[in-house]
Amino acid sequence: MLLLSVFLVGPSCNKKVLDQTPVSAVSDDAVFNSTDPGLLTAFVNNIYQGLPHGFDWSMLASLTDEALTQACTWAGQQMAMLSQMTPSNLGPFNNGNCPELQHFAWTNEYSFIRSTNLFFSKINASPVDTATKHALMGEVYFLRAYLYQNLVSFYGGVPLITKAYSLTDSFSVARNTYADCIQFISDQCDSAAMFLPLQQAQGGRATKGAALALKSRVLLFAASDLYNGGNATVPDPFGGYAHPELVRYTTFSGADRQARWQKAKDAALAVINLGQYSLYMPTPASQAEAATNYGNLFIQMNTSEDIFVKYFSTNTVANWNDYGKTYGPGLYHNPNGFWGWGVDAPTQQFVDEYEMNDASAFSWGNAAEAAAPYKNRDPRFYATVLYDGAPWRQRTSDILPHEATGKVQTGYQNISSSSPNVDDIQYETGGFDTHNPPTGANIWNWSPTGYYLRKWSDATIDPLKTLQSTPWRYIRYTEVLLNYAEACLGLNDATTATTYINMIRTRAGMPGIATATMAKLQHERKIELAFEELRYFDIRRWMICDPAVYGQKAGFSNVWSIHIFYPYNGSTNYGSSTPVYTPVANVSGAGNYANLDYSGGRAWNPRSYFLPIAYDEMNKNLKLVQNPFY
Repeated sequence: MLLLSVFLVGPSCNKKVLDQTPVSAVSDDAVFNSTDPGLLTAFVNNIYQGLPHGFDWSMLASLTDEALTQACTWAGQQMAMLSQMTPSNLGPFNNGNCPELQHFAWTNEYSFIRSTNLFFSKINASPVDTATKHALMGEVYFLRAYLYQNLVSFYGGVPLITKAYSLTDSFSVARNTYADCIQFISDQCDSAAMFLPLQQAQGGRATKGAALALKSRVLLFAASDLYNGGNATVPDPFGGYAHPELVRYTTFSGADRQARWQKAKDAALAVINLGQYSLYMPTPASQAEAATNYGNLFIQMNTSEDIFVKYFSTNTVANWNDYGKTYGPGLYHNPNGFWGWGVDAPTQQFVDEYEMNDASAFSWGNAAEAAAPYKNRDPRFYATVLYDGAPWRQRTSDILPHEATGKVQTGYQNISSSSPNVDDIQYETGGFDTHNPPTGANIWNWSPTGYYLRKWSDATIDPLKTLQSTPWRYIRYTEVLLNYAEACLGLNDATTATTYINMIRTRAGMPGIATATMAKLQHERKIELAFEELRYFDIRRWMICDPAVYGQKAGFSNVWSIHIFYPYNGSTNYGSSTPVYTPVANVSGAGNYANLDYSGGRAWNPRSYFLPIAYDEMNKNLKLVQNPFY
């Protein structure tokens, strides 16, 4: 039974009370036997809630090299990043304090899949008009594809359930192969596209473009190294696993791989050829304008890039971790000196990935760049990251008398005339956005990396007073263009890939690249799609997780932070002298730095390519086979 609203049944002397229909609930039969299309639409609306989004205080990004959350020890993220999850403890994926991550878990996704299966079991007999049936069928095909895509991305092959089980049914169902699952999801996307319109009257609903774009993502992932026997740098990790067919293809000859890249290319091109989408503000007049445009892209309600988005109500007030019902990115990512929560803090290695604005790589070995690391960077940096000295917004009334510039302060100012050049907390006071602010306000929400996330936050809205209505963009057109470019590279067509990558770089105000390579493509995805909850999957499918192979650029490398020291030069005012920037590993033994929390240690184990299947699920379904290395 789907409850469209909450109902309570109290004690009664009526012996038939349990046979009565609650006046505030609607049964499944009532939904599907009614001529009112609103009930069916409400049923489908509920399934959309099964798709996790990134507007949570603990993002999936915090399980990658993009970010570190200062609550990672008690909320479970550190367990995931140390490759310590087990079938009895899935860390943040089974932690009620991490709603987004918990939404990706097996039980949650299958509960919504059951709703899609129930829909298809009853929709043909529904008395509503055919047009409504077909429109909703398209949406539910899409939703079932998206739910299974989430499961397969985290677990590999899963049982493909297409019937709504009842309590009397057997729950013992074997996992389908990875190849079966990819084919099923692709077919579901095709079915969705057949019924869905190019545009919907109501924003946030699935369209033909959304179905085809999801197919593009699925087939691109499936063509990648992890699922095709590895690569020359990292060999196939599943050769010794008894059931490799559950986590990758079983054949991956040159011809096999070419065929998969071709399917991925064709899927992306199908979206492009719809002619429905375009890059937002594709030709900026300057790099400053490009930075503004990129930032605005994520706080607009609608843009030409939007393929599939989720909208939020600003009228809901709930508990601090009630997923998608309250707060939002403006508060979650706001610096602590502005009374924000400071979570999902960008790492130093993520910041270092931003090129100089002339397209050269940033280097700490370059004295000029090391002395002014935030000058002349890729314009997208300024729209994505809040750094020391970045202009932000006016401080709250309690802090404004002490700090009136509205600029971010993540460094430490020496205030000792007797030890002016000694970098030690006993001689210093921290900036207002550190763990040691002058007023001692909100110290528990500081960034342990020295950076805060700006993306999605509207500087004109005070998140302490107003809930931000920024939509979450599940899929945008830029991702499709990058999918197309990557598939072209897989087919050895660097010329076309270069053209599409440069379209995106032009919009970003960056010089074009001469020739596309996989490394340049990976860089562009990391920067352009930063914090859009794709990095978790990218580092795995590209097999770039292991620090033993990729060093500090690895997806599981230890987190690095920035320590910023201002020597005393006769003034105790913050920032009155020339700062000294020191990148430091945020791990135990790195040194005595007041702003670090030493929680950035990470360790790679190949079992972390996939999540373990929880023992509870294994015990309920004896036909399940556990994922490798667990």
